[in-house]
Amino acid sequence: MKILLFIVTYKASYRIKKVIQEIPLQYLKKYNYKILISDDSSNDNTLKYIKNIKRKYKNKVIVNLNLKNLGYGANIKKCLSYAYKNNYSYAAMIHGDNQYSSKYIKQMLKLIFKQKCSAVTGSRMKSKMNALKGGMPIYKFIGNIFLTKLFNFIHQTSFTDCHTGYWFYDLRKIKKKQIKYFDNGFLFDLDMRLNLVNNKQKILEIPIITRYGNERSSIHFNYAFNFFCRTIFKKFFN
Repeated sequence: MKILLFIVTYKASYRIKKVIQEIPLQYLKKYNYKILISDDSSNDNTLKYIKNIKRKYKNKVIVNLNLKNLGYGANIKKCLSYAYKNNYSYAAMIHGDNQYSSKYIKQMLKLIFKQKCSAVTGSRMKSKMNALKGGMPIYKFIGNIFLTKLFNFIHQTSFTDCHTGYWFYDLRKIKKKQIKYFDNGFLFDLDMRLNLVNNKQKILEIPIITRYGNERSSIHFNYAFNFFCRTIFKKFFN
């Protein structure tokens, strides 16, 4: 049984170092695991930190550097393709910006073993006050609640956070051939969720606390609109 922890990075800079430091490496020692860092053509100093990590952890860390920016979803696909090709049974996705603490890997791994589900996700919204305490912007907070309720209503589910990017997959239960049709951008996680829900696969959630920096993105309105349309379309026109 092989476990791949893959970290998708883009302009992560020093934050990637903190991500590595919080991974429960002591716990993972009893498993056959590797850490794959896949950088999506960052043009800042992220590469410097990745090289330092590689020197420190040597054969436990694998590095992939995309020569051009592929996009969030396409970068994930590249990591999952590596996992399938090298016969990994499980894979965890961690964001290199350190918004989601990698310390939760231990809890997610235990749950996916115990419950034999297809995926475990980290939910920022199981405790909504903690989401706000963690610095979640109010527009994101309200949007998350509304769009998650929409998803649950349409697909008859009961998730608390349909927008998390923190996943632990059982690759034996997720068909490789379907992943190539998922979005290459920020709707990748939605496509994964829709695919598992439509195929009656079980996704469990654990509560997590996130840390938001001062970064602000211009993609949120487009993401929300496309999430809304895709959620409805996949239900009635799948």
